[in-house]
Amino acid sequence: MKKLVLPLMILVSVAVTAQTKTELQKHFENYYKQMKQQGDIQGVINAMTHLEVMVPSQARRDTLAYIYVSEGRNLEALNTIGIEKNATDSDINTEVKAIALTALNELPKALEFYEVLFQRKPNPYLAYEIADLKLQTNDVAGAKEKIEYGLANVTNDMKRSYYETQQPYQVSLKAGLTYLKALMLFNEDQTNNVEKAIVTLTHALAMDPNFNMAKITKDALLNKKKE
Repeated sequence: MKKLVLPLMILVSVAVTAQTKTELQKHFENYYKQMKQQGDIQGVINAMTHLEVMVPSQARRDTLAYIYVSEGRNLEALNTIGIEKNATDSDINTEVKAIALTALNELPKALEFYEVLFQRKPNPYLAYEIADLKLQTNDVAGAKEKIEYGLANVTNDMKRSYYETQQPYQVSLKAGLTYLKALMLFNEDQTNNVEKAIVTLTHALAMDPNFNMAKITKDALLNKKKE
């Protein structure tokens, strides 16, 4: 009889632990739903973190990292999913790495992930991001290729947001790509392409007169031309 006591105690302990874990998981699932309903982002993060500890899931980690990056918490996003490039990474995982690394000014590394996304599903939005990063890393030829793709495939309903003013604003993606084309022309030949870049910026402003970034750049080039 004594020999049976220890195994029975172990079985009871395992059963209680399993029941407790199930109850906790149910609690945090309900807590997550409540925080989501209330729009409490930190509460959602806390609930998902607890669930991840209890029942690890790559999909949940990807979603958690996406929430972090949406809140501008880029290091926390990358700490959640890492910065390795894996063929099995989901689109969300890859996008988070691209956005977070861009925000942290790790542009060559960010480009790698944007290129992966573009290979999977090319579109004008990704073409813009890649062209912008390529201009910043002095790959003018690479930027030109993506700008041409973007302008050839953009539609009138596509928009892009800009944040250099106190109040963020949107312009058509076509105007945005035209703006990048002007930057590309200027970087291609900063002596002979100033006029071409100004004309191209004028086209961008004709599409969206409130395009502040294009206006600032045009004014700067006009001043350069006078000099």
